[in-house]
Amino acid sequence: MSFIVADASEYDVVVVGSGAGGLLAAIRAHDLGLRPIVIEKSDRYGGTSAVSGGAIWIPNNAFLGDQDSPAKALGYLEKVTEGRVPTAKLERYVQMAPEMVAYLKSLGIEYYTNPYMPYPDYYPFVKGSLPGGRTMLVRPMDGGALGEEFFRLRESYPEFKMFDKIALDLLDGGIILNRVKGWQKVVLRTLWRYWTDLPFRRRTHRDRLLTIGNALIGGLRKAMIDRGIPLALNTAMTGLETSGGNVVAVQASAQGRPVRIGAGRAVILASGGYEQSQQMRNENFPQATDPSWSATPRDNNVGDALTAVREIGAAVEFLDEAWWAPTVNIPYRHAPNIQRHQALFFERGYPHSLAVNRLGRRFTNEICSYHQFGKAMLRDNAETGANLPCWLIFDADYREKYPLGGLQPGWSLPDRKVPPDWFDTFLYKAETLAGLAAKIGLPVDTLAATVSRFNEYALKGEDPDFGRGQNVYNQFFGDPNHQPNRNLGPIAKAPFYAVRIDLGDLGSKGGPRTDEEARVLREDGTPISGLYAIGNCSGSVMGPAYPGAGATLGSAMTFAYAATANIARRNSVPEAAE
Repeated sequence: MSFIVADASEYDVVVVGSGAGGLLAAIRAHDLGLRPIVIEKSDRYGGTSAVSGGAIWIPNNAFLGDQDSPAKALGYLEKVTEGRVPTAKLERYVQMAPEMVAYLKSLGIEYYTNPYMPYPDYYPFVKGSLPGGRTMLVRPMDGGALGEEFFRLRESYPEFKMFDKIALDLLDGGIILNRVKGWQKVVLRTLWRYWTDLPFRRRTHRDRLLTIGNALIGGLRKAMIDRGIPLALNTAMTGLETSGGNVVAVQASAQGRPVRIGAGRAVILASGGYEQSQQMRNENFPQATDPSWSATPRDNNVGDALTAVREIGAAVEFLDEAWWAPTVNIPYRHAPNIQRHQALFFERGYPHSLAVNRLGRRFTNEICSYHQFGKAMLRDNAETGANLPCWLIFDADYREKYPLGGLQPGWSLPDRKVPPDWFDTFLYKAETLAGLAAKIGLPVDTLAATVSRFNEYALKGEDPDFGRGQNVYNQFFGDPNHQPNRNLGPIAKAPFYAVRIDLGDLGSKGGPRTDEEARVLREDGTPISGLYAIGNCSGSVMGPAYPGAGATLGSAMTFAYAATANIARRNSVPEAAE
């Protein structure tokens, strides 16, 4: 049960933030003989982790066999991080990530790799990348095991559900959306499971089955409940208290009351980044962006940890970096006057579509990874001033066959059933390409020339400008039934459509500099005693890169595991002996 923390409470370890890294840190601290507490500023636990896909990127994991090795994974990471991350930190990640996954399994949280849908690493041309990837997926869990804590779990977004309410894992969702053989049976099985769960249908629309990020957070919360680890919601950190150079307590606001929470051994910051702070975005990101473009929960991550560590002299790094992802602004179907930016992870790879800047010109391979697409938007905007936003253009064939964000494909949601207020706000439509260009403010002649050139490439199945469809990552997100190139199809069938693409993110990735033990460092490189930082509130072990799906959660939980091991060693070994 969540509770209200009292003033002057004392714990061995205070964890700030209830995402996957924070919850795992508390559980591991408990299992190592320490007394932890987790504090969370919002009224729901799980943070961005709960609304994520729940995947983790784990080098040399047990499912890879001889496909991977520590040396191969380390070489890949050194290349993609461009030498900006200390080798010792990368080595610790490669070493401890598989061990962390084994620990999750001991908690009842099982991860697996799917041989039928191998998720490639994001830099397919870099030596050491794996065509089948290092990404692992979480198995669903029964949310009923959480009791009343089920209803305090931050709920997954509607786009991850069937009919906005029925939970799907990534495998079943892919089968249904792409109408893979047997998809009708998956739909019927899913509907039967949901509607026959009468105890939950009488109480809530929410599905008892927890999938993706909800399954991960639900499993971690269950492990906390089993151990009696306290979780204080509506409790926001307001500062760190130090004594003799050591961090000894967290100052917080609990239900609006100031409280001091003593940390006898350590504070672990796991409170997310600063992407919801306009001021910090303006100060740190290379170009003007808006918090509303982010795909993370609104108003939560405003840089509390960054503010606190700066006040006590911590070094910072990678403040100009984020986990970039293009997003579209889509209205909620069942809540009036509410809109949310949703990331486009795979939609850019289907045939019969292309992305252009506001000059009507292509600027990148549309189906590079979402992080690379975001960086391409930044580069193009620096050169032309005509990106941020850009546009995804597609035709009636695309609209009929493929999903786009929260917009189901036409075979499932025809235009006549699309909410009327979506048109000319989220989804732009015209009977001619010229009419579409005029509607969204693009130069008609330039867009026509761009589409004509692209259509020639599509018919040949080759893209000499940007190489779309010519690597394993691109092909994974294409239509396997479309030939000669599963990512290329002409934009020729009326009506024509467009959606505006903003430079969104899955969180910022800069913060206090940490070492391979997740200890926060001063400018001179020495650790601040008793202070650790993990996840998006710390300088990322991935530096400027995004090596594969699940790198955010994988690194947060791995360094949570490393941090608690270090705290336990300090607890049992005199500090002078270290």
